[in-house]
Amino acid sequence: MIGVSGNQRVKILAVLFAFFAGALTLTAALWLMLPGNVTQPSNVGGPFQLTDQNSRTVTDRDFTGKPFLVFFGFTNCPDICPTILFEMSEVLNRLGPDAEKTAVLFVSVDPERDTPEKLRDYLSSFHPRIFGLTGTVEQTVAIEKEYRVYAKKVPLKDGDYTMDHTAVVYLMDKNGRFVAPFNLKRSAEEAAADLRRRL
Repeated sequence: MIGVSGNQRVKILAVLFAFFAGALTLTAALWLMLPGNVTQPSNVGGPFQLTDQNSRTVTDRDFTGKPFLVFFGFTNCPDICPTILFEMSEVLNRLGPDAEKTAVLFVSVDPERDTPEKLRDYLSSFHPRIFGLTGTVEQTVAIEKEYRVYAKKVPLKDGDYTMDHTAVVYLMDKNGRFVAPFNLKRSAEEAAADLRRRL
């Protein structure tokens, strides 16, 4: 470095070293965030205890050993919930006998109205591997926190109410760990093939 003293040269080299070290650290951090490179377990999902549409107590342990899907909704939902449940029924239909190796959990965010009996009647229109789950308000809040779900009661003009809620389908692995949002914006055949690879 012409015209640069020894002390200045040392300072310049120190700055360059710090710059490249920082860039390397940032690159490594970004690489770890890529799919397949995550080293920390997801904080989505966790233990729960609820009641299914047949009035049986179920926990997260009942689904251990098989990949499963989780969707939060409510039976009075006018369009989003029935649409997603229909799409998931189509995916399960494409799986054929392999549908027995997985499950879809439809967790109610409206436990005040969604009794086991109401869930049973509602789900009779969908695939039998879709399980309706409800519980006390406390149990519902607990599982919403585990899955990082937003749910809020929205009053209507006639004194009734609806529910605003997260509309993500969670794909969980055989150990109950969150894998990714399950994509239903593709054909039922493609979605079924994706799920079958995880069985």
